Amino acid sequence: MKPAFFQTTRQESTKSWFFRLGLNWYPMYFGTGGNILFWSSDWREVHVRLRRNIWTYNYVGTIFGGSMFSATDPFYMVMLLRILGDQYVVWDKSANIRFRKPGRQTLYARFEITDDQLAVIRQEVAANGQIDYTFTVRWLDKNGVVHAELERLCYIADKTHYEQRKNDRQQSRFKR
Repeated sequence: MKPAFFQTTRQESTKSWFFRLGLNWYPMYFGTGGNILFWSSDWREVHVRLRRNIWTYNYVGTIFGGSMFSATDPFYMVMLLRILGDQYVVWDKSANIRFRKPGRQTLYARFEITDDQLAVIRQEVAANGQIDYTFTVRWLDKNGVVHAELERLCYIADKTHYEQRKNDRQQSRFKR
């Protein structure tokens, strides 16, 4: 049963359901111990669960911090790629985690990209060709208590700008 903070007005489509199912069985994600419970049809909202089990607990019996970290990995990058489309390049650039409380029970994370965030991203990319944008996600228990907080930094660029910068870097590397 999902916690109350997962209530949403968004719906999951057949396409996003199959995508979620495939990602849950993808070995690299499956190995994190995370389970994607919901992926909205507009790609703007994802819900993830992380249970404490034989694959995710550490030496002291709490959820391994590496599981918390890795189970949040692909979401903002994939969401942005789906929302923004082929005219943009998106990369995960860095991430930081701050542990607040040991995870002794099932934890949940909600990833959401708002209209305001998209407006900032699009405006900055239109003005400068690129942006580094930080998203925050929290691992919560069923009562809403924060156990870990992650900042995920994504690089977003106009594809033409990105290709030009990539070519400039390669040319300067080989010039003598």
